[in-house]
Amino acid sequence: MTRIIPALAEVAPQYRALFCDLWGCLHNGQTPFPAAVAALQAFRAQGGVVVLVTNAPRPKPSVVNQLDRMGVPRDCYDELVSSGDAAQYALLTGAVGRRIYFLGPEKDNAFFTDFADDLAETVAAEEPIVKVPLAEAEGIVCTGLFDDLTETPDDYRATLLLAKTKGLKLLCANPDIVVDMGDKRIFCAGAIAQAYDQMGGESLYFGKPHPPVYDLARRRLAAINPAIGADEVLCVGDGILTDVLGGVNEGLDTLFVTGGLAADQFGADSDNPDKGLLENWLKRQQLETTFAIGHLR
Repeated sequence: MTRIIPALAEVAPQYRALFCDLWGCLHNGQTPFPAAVAALQAFRAQGGVVVLVTNAPRPKPSVVNQLDRMGVPRDCYDELVSSGDAAQYALLTGAVGRRIYFLGPEKDNAFFTDFADDLAETVAAEEPIVKVPLAEAEGIVCTGLFDDLTETPDDYRATLLLAKTKGLKLLCANPDIVVDMGDKRIFCAGAIAQAYDQMGGESLYFGKPHPPVYDLARRRLAAINPAIGADEVLCVGDGILTDVLGGVNEGLDTLFVTGGLAADQFGADSDNPDKGLLENWLKRQQLETTFAIGHLR
């Protein structure tokens, strides 16, 4: 049965590392949450390691720069792993070919140019990736919608039908379906990939809840402290089908942040989820989480 906790500090002594989500836990896409920042700083001050694990489709250097601009202090985390990192490795090793149709906003062009240090050797060893029109493509890289503030997956039906006809695989660099940008809910690359799958296309996923991003997170955690075991890692996030499902599938304990994407399901007070509502909702999801908390604090 899920245990609702008032603060991370209540269970922190049980763990030596966190795999912590970003959007909905540490920030809202525009500003950081001060209480979440303080909780992570306190965990690190007691010797814990914080690995931020995000479904952002951009590579680590780009995400770190974004966090800096947003005002997230670097002393609240030790390492960062993005869905973009895991997807980059797959792209560089030929998962969808070398001639690529890019489906995503201009801000995500860093996916093709910025690489974390541990991917640099792979970049040097492989043939270059070339962005081409859909008619000339061997595969698709999707990091999101061209304009996620105005578009929906329905706007891409003709593009996806043509891709399916050509038998192209779609590399999904962000499996999230939606996120909240401030007070606006927007579609992510996962919504495009889901639509492609539903029409009979083939999508490849590299973020939460899928194994590649966790494999990379473990490697980067081991580079900091190889002695930390799986039973000493806690996954934190507000996505039941990404953060929680991914942690469960990896055999890791999970802390579900109820005040994020599903906040309207657990009562009027987002800081204090209703236990009965939470338990019934989790049953409907056919998932269990080790702990739950209103907001990361």
